[in-house]
Amino acid sequence: MNQERPIAVLGATGSVGRQALEVAEALGTPVTLLSAHSSVAAAEAAARRFTPTRIAMTDEAAARDLAVRLADTATKVVPGREGLLEAIATDRAETYVNAILGSAGLLPSLAVVDRGKRLALANKETMVVAGKLVRERAAATGAELLPVDSEHSAIFQSLSAGRPREVKRLILTASGGPFRGYTRERLATVTRAEALAHPTWQMGEKITVDSATMMNKGFEVIEAVRLFDVPPDRIEVVVHPESIIHSAVEYIDNTVIAELSVPDMRACVQYALTYPARRVGVTPALDLAAVGGLTFARPDPVAFPLLPLAYEAVRRGGTAPAVLNAADEVAVAAFLREELAFGEIPRVVAETLGIVATPAEDLEAILASDTAARETAAALAAKYALR
Repeated sequence: MNQERPIAVLGATGSVGRQALEVAEALGTPVTLLSAHSSVAAAEAAARRFTPTRIAMTDEAAARDLAVRLADTATKVVPGREGLLEAIATDRAETYVNAILGSAGLLPSLAVVDRGKRLALANKETMVVAGKLVRERAAATGAELLPVDSEHSAIFQSLSAGRPREVKRLILTASGGPFRGYTRERLATVTRAEALAHPTWQMGEKITVDSATMMNKGFEVIEAVRLFDVPPDRIEVVVHPESIIHSAVEYIDNTVIAELSVPDMRACVQYALTYPARRVGVTPALDLAAVGGLTFARPDPVAFPLLPLAYEAVRRGGTAPAVLNAADEVAVAAFLREELAFGEIPRVVAETLGIVATPAEDLEAILASDTAARETAAALAAKYALR
């Protein structure tokens, strides 16, 4: 049975990683490999709770600390990023949940795909940065790519209602974040605390800020283009504050098939782990009468310019999406350190994209552009820093 198939959870101490472990525990799924970066206490707790064969800590000082803490257990601590890749190459897991934060998740995703395993992908940067390469390798090895993001999981499920040639467009829903209805002028002065106060989802700081700028939705557009082989002009973003419809597919007969559920990432994780079967849900049932009403609106491209910039990047192709991602990581980090104004995040990202992106699409070019984009964005963030 599917619940006996062992899994690995990469990025196990983050928000999605913790929820993936909750699902694994509820399903009775054995966990053979965990990974984390530097959260030693949380990693120790997870290792003791799930008794994996190995746990990889990419921060080597944290790995040494964890090894001491787990000396009384049978779990082996593997240090460094190379250690994580080696662990993936030899682990017996059949499904790998990649919930690593940021572009650091790319090489682990490729390592999973190269083994022909199921990749339950919560790390959207994998497809944003190198989606074409990932799909090519998956086709060569027979690896399964199953989305864990609520929007892409909804589209994946809704696509089962028809054939690829019958798809008219994909409809990505967006909560609108905490600043829905704000003008660009009002957004220029919002604070760190305001940006982190998401009205619907409980997420890590970086993705919460990306939701506030709508960059997260831009990344999801790029991810949808690359996951589902649909051009960007057939993907529409619709603001839906209730976050009940997680996304939809419109077919050529103008029928729209959508997936509805309470806003809880555990449902998406569970579907990726049990697919193609369904199991009794670990999340609460949806009560439509209690929800009462569902509302929709178009996003404001002037107030949230990073969304149209993402469309531009995926149309340009090459390393443009990788540059977009790297620049955003740098700009958001500067904002979270309270060194850059919220309204300057789009400026840093747009200028970096204009300077760094190249037409090449191979892994070497992607990694080189990532490095160059981070350096350029850091210089621009310093230039526009709060004084």
